[in-house]
Amino acid sequence: MTPADLSRTVAHAVRRAVEDGELPADAELPQRVVVDRTRPGGVGEYATAVAFPLAKSAGRAPGDVARLLARRLAQVPGIEKVEVTGAGFLNFVMGRPSAEALVRDVQARGIRYGCPPQDSGETRDAVVRGSVSRLGGDPGNGGLRVAPVPGKEGDVFAAYGADAARWAMLATAPHETPSFSARLLVQDESNEFFRVRHGYARSRALLRNAALLGFPPEPGDVGDVAGADALLRALADYPLAREAAAHHRAPERLVRQLVRLADALLDFQYDVLPKGDEKPSAAHRARLALAEAAGTVLAGGLSLLGIAAPERL
Repeated sequence: MTPADLSRTVAHAVRRAVEDGELPADAELPQRVVVDRTRPGGVGEYATAVAFPLAKSAGRAPGDVARLLARRLAQVPGIEKVEVTGAGFLNFVMGRPSAEALVRDVQARGIRYGCPPQDSGETRDAVVRGSVSRLGGDPGNGGLRVAPVPGKEGDVFAAYGADAARWAMLATAPHETPSFSARLLVQDESNEFFRVRHGYARSRALLRNAALLGFPPEPGDVGDVAGADALLRALADYPLAREAAAHHRAPERLVRQLVRLADALLDFQYDVLPKGDEKPSAAHRARLALAEAAGTVLAGGLSLLGIAAPERL
């Protein structure tokens, strides 16, 4: 079960609780359930506050609603543990994401694992609102304040290139003033913009090198290798991060997730291809498929930001 699946699973548990009479029939069902990563020091891996608005419409205490939902959700395959904390927060511990299921999902959707690309304008306001629209959020004026690029920066598109300029504009919360520096153009691991595009380029290089060795990617069990868990979790969390970025109209959330995914892929890459006289195995094919999927998602995420994903850097 992925985090995006968890959101739908919680919503389903709410509907079933109403259908079975555990919650009143006139309780206001949520159109969507927001699930977020647990903050540092919190309980579990993911959390939702869905019990609070539901309890208000049901005339119940949030803790009571959270506990009855927890009993239902604890029986769902893929959820290892459910715990209620505070006044009614639901906290979840998930099982390790399936490499095969995640890779097949990305293969089926391609860059639409995010949203379809669309050109944005050249002002920061247009860049931010264009990205919010591609993410699936409401780019309207209400409540979304976009700080402009300071006049002293001059033409940042000419100075840094369109892709680097958009990255700097979107890596900062819309209401905050973005910063630009020569660091945007540095081609090394100290530059997050470089690392994300480098991660995509490395995924394509792995595919080319594997083709020379005579083996293709094939979804399956990647085995117990360093970096696999981090990459699987970053990949599984991507739809949740995209949804949160759209809901909060905060493209910088997607930027952070792309950096996390790229870093995990760059750590994982060293165990993808056979070493020395080692022969390609099913595990190598599965690792190659996972790296390919991660690269596809990086390209899709960059497209949501209006940024190109070059196959070679």
